[in-house]
Amino acid sequence: MEVERKMNGIANQNPIHVAIIMDGNGRWAQSRGLPRITGHRRGATSVRRIVEVAPELGIRTLTLYAFSSDNWKRPAPEVSALMFLLEDYLKSETARCIREGVRVVVIGSRERLSKRLRDAITEAERATISGRVLLLRIAIDYSARNAIFAAAQRLSRENVASREQFAERLCDYTNCGLPCPDVDLLIRTSGEKRLSDFLLWECAYAELYFTETMWPDFGKEALAEALRDYRVRERRFGEIPMKTRTERGEIELAMQRGERELWLH
Repeated sequence: MEVERKMNGIANQNPIHVAIIMDGNGRWAQSRGLPRITGHRRGATSVRRIVEVAPELGIRTLTLYAFSSDNWKRPAPEVSALMFLLEDYLKSETARCIREGVRVVVIGSRERLSKRLRDAITEAERATISGRVLLLRIAIDYSARNAIFAAAQRLSRENVASREQFAERLCDYTNCGLPCPDVDLLIRTSGEKRLSDFLLWECAYAELYFTETMWPDFGKEALAEALRDYRVRERRFGEIPMKTRTERGEIELAMQRGERELWLH
């Protein structure tokens, strides 16, 4: 099968951290004359598909934006339905995650979550703690700005502050509990092109990929396409790309001579 051949080629790469803003559930449903909650249910099915295929595609860490802190502004019935779906997903998928070596960690504030959902989170995290194939991070009641602000406040009361300590404080605030690598690829579905307060610190050097595909329609092939696009990009992290060592030597020599025109053009 063509898509399987392409995915096998992608998998033979270094493992990466992929974050996904799962957008478009409601619009997917409305475009079909269905209730918005139907779109969210179909979105949960997409989560199962992506979690299943992620390790095959070389993804070691997968962070999914399930519910932002701003999503509390939505109508109460929709919020309640989303909370029920999150609880149901955690309870129904824990056994599968254990079998497939997936460790589940929920990031974000838990103060506004119901006791039932908090208990489901605690049990899923406890039961899957030994997973080593994939770290699945689900963001619920998450705000990157709130996390950064809280971490900065805490560090301001401490004597020593470093970038590493700041990252640790972010983990403390979001209940992550363990250090996480920076995001390599951020995917957003449904055609929107913004970060929406998601992993702002961790996405400092992330490659961004936007697709018109709605989240309920996002599957293995769509993820594989995003990864193919990512793999051909040149990630420089602020450095100047050098085609050859000779070119590097010529530039350094020109700089030493003060011949700015030679290396600026």
